[in-house]
Formats: sequence, structure tokens, C-alpha cells
Amino acid sequence: MSFKKLSVKRDDSKKGAMQARGIPDGLDSPNQLSVINGPELDPILTDFKLQLPGNSDAEGCSRSDLSVALEDCMAALDLFLRNDFEEAQARLLSRSKDSMYHALTYATILEMKAMMTFDPQHILTAGSTMKEAQVLCQRHRRKSTFSKGFTEEELHAEVCYAECLLQRAALTFLQDENMINFIKGGIKVRNSYQTYKELHTVLKSAAYTQGDNHGHFEGGVKLGVGAFNLMISMLPTRTLKLLEFVGFSGNKEFGLQQLQEGSAESTFRSFLCNMLLLCYHTFMSFILGTGEGDVEDAEKLLKPYLEKYPKGSIFLFFAGRVEEIKGNLDAAIKLFQDCCEAQQQWKQFHHMCYWELMWCFTYKRHWKMAYFYADLLSKENTWSKATYAYMKAAYLSMLTADDCLTFGETALTLFRQVPGLKQKIAGKSLPTEKFAIRKARRYFAENPVPLPAPPLEMMYIWNGYTVIGKHKDLTEGMLKILEEAQETIESFPRTEYTIDDKCLLSLLKGLCHKHLGHQEEAEHYFTLVLCNESQIKYDHYLVPNALLEHGLLCLEQGRKDEAIKLLETAKNNYKNYSMESRTHFRIQAALHKAKGTGVNGVHVPSSP
Repeated sequence: MSFKKLSVKRDDSKKGAMQARGIPDGLDSPNQLSVINGPELDPILTDFKLQLPGNSDAEGCSRSDLSVALEDCMAALDLFLRNDFEEAQARLLSRSKDSMYHALTYATILEMKAMMTFDPQHILTAGSTMKEAQVLCQRHRRKSTFSKGFTEEELHAEVCYAECLLQRAALTFLQDENMINFIKGGIKVRNSYQTYKELHTVLKSAAYTQGDNHGHFEGGVKLGVGAFNLMISMLPTRTLKLLEFVGFSGNKEFGLQQLQEGSAESTFRSFLCNMLLLCYHTFMSFILGTGEGDVEDAEKLLKPYLEKYPKGSIFLFFAGRVEEIKGNLDAAIKLFQDCCEAQQQWKQFHHMCYWELMWCFTYKRHWKMAYFYADLLSKENTWSKATYAYMKAAYLSMLTADDCLTFGETALTLFRQVPGLKQKIAGKSLPTEKFAIRKARRYFAENPVPLPAPPLEMMYIWNGYTVIGKHKDLTEGMLKILEEAQETIESFPRTEYTIDDKCLLSLLKGLCHKHLGHQEEAEHYFTLVLCNESQIKYDHYLVPNALLEHGLLCLEQGRKDEAIKLLETAKNNYKNYSMESRTHFRIQAALHKAKGTGVNGVHVPSSP
């Protein structure tokens, strides 16, 4: 897609007057307007002059109207954070037809709900509401690209418009399998990205004059710029190269800095900056990275919010996640349970807690309790019925036949249900569902060969070994289960799954030994997977992941060149295997760490 920079014709006499007063006639001139434009995109500002408070815009809308709207939206946000979700929504809805901030905030809450439920109707409702908010923001944007300056309201309209585009793009990717929707979503992302970039340039411009609500505007720009830089920086190389080709770029350190600055101020978007940072430190860096999120930073971010909102569901949830990451599982369980008890309006928060509680009890090897929460999710949540059924079956497979009788289900029947529960989001099956379906296939045989310790395998997919690795007793407990599974395989005749199952156990045992500090044993087990590569029949994902883990081990030992070689091999030599995208995210994070680079060739120091 091409973007043309359009110049604006000006009266020569005005040009001469400017030059006579010593005002430069160039891109930094407050009276020169440069626009990035394209056939599918709205004009994007690059230079401007803020109309001062004493002036009024074409519609006669005063500055105080914007201030009042922001104050009211922050009051509604305060209600939301106190778990008064319905009252917050009602307050925002009452002005959502005439105030762009009310419309955006109301639509954002609906989108949060849709993201937590994955309910098609919730996604449709959030999408239509966000579109209405975008239309309202468009009405407040500057009408003519030939006008000399921007009012403060018009600047806020630009940043709100960019935020609407970004959120609509996220919903588009969830909504429909039609390829046209993916293209439309990409256009929205591109337009939003360019707008944030230009607004960031605006803030740094000498021509910029701060209005009464400058802090809220600046916070909006920091949110967008920070989010884009952080998200793009985490993408695998092959995806990043495509994005670079159309003008995207991202630097993790700069993105984190922008979000941290946005979070530190008491502005309308401080909360969203805070949430993005918490998500990065407690989820993204674990699931899509090497598990090195900054827990201390997450605790600092949470502290003032927990003091102000001690019963706030969102903050109790993240507090629980922080304790879980630290390996303090009993404290985490208590916080997740407190989160569920704190409110009953939004069951979606309960479901998020059930998922984490399921994993906490998995780490503790309390299979019955883990099953209990997987069962609750399978009954109440629509994200992935196939994954929930698989996890229920996995937990039952760890129990004796007599223990399973109390649940009224068997592992065999549940494993056989998994393929029929598959669903599609954004036209594609969830990678976790695909993985579960592949693993469950063996149970359709007349005399199925059982999976060896399936909860421990799925735990690896979600990078759970970085959690248990912080506590010796948890790691040793898992290693014992893996040794028992190895003995079981050895005691039965060889099958078509024997090599695959042994390689899986080798990978997982290698991880346990690595976290226990047994580096030679860990390297032995990772190498064992590679030695059997040609004999692996189904679980081809094991080889690139063994290379990844071996590379990370070498990195810990200071064998940087060897680590990079292993990671590059994992990245370039394997494709079309289970959970490939997630593995590539992790490889990318490991390579960044190994090479001490930021993103797009920007050199930054390695994290300590």
C-alpha cells in the first residue's frame, strides 16, 4: 500500500509575511500542513498549530466540554474498577451518542467483555458499538485539511479515532473467516499505527502548544505508540520482515518506556497503560517469550491500585498471577478465589481465575482440583470447549480407575469428544485446539495407547516449567511423575508412539533438570530428542523445541555462539509443526536475548 505526502497550496503573500517574521517555511512550520494519505485511509496529520483556549472551533464547542467529558469518563472508570460494572456502563451509555470519550470508553468495556467470552454476539455488539464511537470521533476531527490549526478537541478526536481503529481491527480478526475482513483489519491497523506515529511527532514539535487537557492527549499517544512498539517487537522475524516492508517498526525498550510514562501519570489512559504493562510482565513474556517478565515491576504497578481498589477484580486477578509466577501457589490460589468472591456481575473474571486456578493445582499435582476448574470452564465458558475437554481427560488420566468413578466421566470418553468440540475464531481453529485434537487421535483406536502424563505436556505448551522451576519441591515432584511415565513405557511392548513418547519425556525431563541446576543431565536429554529426530512419527514439534531449550541452556552457560546457532537452526529448518507460531515467538525472544538487540536492528543492551 502506498502513502503519498500531499502538500497544501498557500497564499504567496502569507508565505512572504511568514518569511519576513523569520518563521521557517518547511515541515516544522506551524502553518504548513503535511498529510499522509491513501485510497483506503483517512488523512493523517503531521504538522499543526493548536488553537489556543481563548478561541472556539467551528461548532462552538468549548474547551470545558472536553474537560467535563474526561472527568465524567474517569468517574465511570473508577466505578468499573470498584466492580460496579453495570453502573459504569449506564453512566457511559447516557452520553455515548454525543461525547467521543464516553462512546470510546463504553465500547472499550464491551470489547473487554467480548475478548473474555469469545461469544459471537458479544463480539458483534462490541464491533458495532466501536464503529459508532469511531463515527462520532470522525465528526469531531478537523473538517478541512487546508485549515491552519487544530483545536484541542480536534487533537483528542485524532487520538480517539486511532484508538477506535486499533480496537476495531482486533475485533475484525476475531469476527469472521472472510479474507476481506483480514484485509480490512490490516488497513485499520496501518491507519492507526501511522496516526499514532504522527501524533507522537506532533508532541515533540516546537509548534505544539499544550491545552488544558494535554496530559490526557499525551497519555493517549503514549498508549498507542507504546502498544505498537511493544507488540511489533515481539513478532517472529518472518512476520516482522513483512511488516517492515509496509512501514511498521517496533522497539521493545521504547515501547515499555512509553507505557511506563503513560502509566505514571494520573490521566484517562493511565489505567490502560498499566494493564498493558501487567499483561506483558505476567502473560506475554511467559507464553510468548522466555519467561522473564519483570515481576518486581508488575508488583510496583499493582501496589497503588490495590491500595485504592482492594476488592477490584482486575487487580486481585493480576496479584494472583504475580504470586503464581513467583511459585507462591497457595497465595495465588487465595487471591484468585478472592477475585471470584469480590463480584458476581461479570462471570468473565471468574473464568479467567478458573483457568489460573486450574494451572495452580496442576503445578501442585492436585489432579482432582485441576479437573474441577477445567470442568467449570467447560460448562460456563465458550473460548475453547475442545481444550477444556482435553484438560479434563488429561487430569482423569492421572487418576486411578476408582478415583475416576466419582466424576461420572472417563478419560477415554472425554478424549474422544475433543475433535467434535472444535471451533473457529477468525476463520481458523485455535492452535491449542489443533494440538489437543492431534494428541487425542490415538484414543480412537480399539486398544488406544495412552498419552504419557498429558497435563505435563500441555504445561510445557503454556510455559509452566518457568513457574515450577522457581521451587525445587515442585520441580522434583514433576520429575518423579516423568520418571514413572518412562518406566510405564518401558514395561509395555513397542508401539508406533513409543519413540514420540520417549522424546516427549526427554524434553520435559531436560527442563526439570535444567531448573534443578543439573545442566549436564539437561543437555543430555535435549540432545537425546535430536538424536531420535528421524524416528519421530507424529510429534514433530519436539525437535525445534528441544533446540530452543538447548539454546537457552547454552545461553545460561555463556555459550552465546552455540546458543545462537541452535536457535537459528530451530527457526529456519522446521515448519508445519504443532504450536509453530508460539515456538517462533519464543525463539525470537531468545535470539533477542542472545544477540543483545532490540528490534529492527536497533542495538540495546541485554537485560541483566
